[in-house]
Amino acid sequence: MQAKSSAGEQKGARAGRTFTESARRAQIVQAAIEVIADVGYASTSFAKIAKQAGLSSTGMISYHFKGKDDLMHEVVAEVMRVAGEYMVPRIGAAEGYRGRLRAYIESNIELLVVYPKHLPALTEVLTNLKGDDPQRIGFTESVKSVMDVQEQRMREAQAAGEFRDFDARVMVTALRGAIDGVVVRSVTDPDLDVAACGRELADIFDRATRRTP
Repeated sequence: MQAKSSAGEQKGARAGRTFTESARRAQIVQAAIEVIADVGYASTSFAKIAKQAGLSSTGMISYHFKGKDDLMHEVVAEVMRVAGEYMVPRIGAAEGYRGRLRAYIESNIELLVVYPKHLPALTEVLTNLKGDDPQRIGFTESVKSVMDVQEQRMREAQAAGEFRDFDARVMVTALRGAIDGVVVRSVTDPDLDVAACGRELADIFDRATRRTP
């Protein structure tokens, strides 16, 4: 007979998850994203997530996550991971500052087509996290870092002569707000052509930033 493992051993085993455990966690996170996007953060429960994931009970969720907050934090991390994997190669393949700006905008909006639940779920979670929540603070810092990089790229484009003179921070802030606006609109307008919105936004910001003769 095999001896029972200690609590420390169990904790260690959980930290070094098996393939099956990792797959189950991913399944639960995906189900959570879908439920949050469909019914909202406040109405999301372990029971609804378990049903969406095809689990017989909520016990499996409680085994893998300490509570709702823990699961929501994982949802945010997963959305950010997916967004990065989708967007970064497309931005990197674009040519010139104008091309990379267009690729950034269009690939960000395209996430709503390829992963229609992810960005709405992210918006729901972040809207409902408390201001002092470490995950919200971490996300805010992450967004600020991205905006800082975008601002620097715009200044580089201005120095290279591709972009006209303007306040780079104002432009980056306007860009972020425009993209977020499409995400919010897509939730209430299921017939919205988000790909067309992405192209339109890319055209708008291309005209707003480029240097003309």
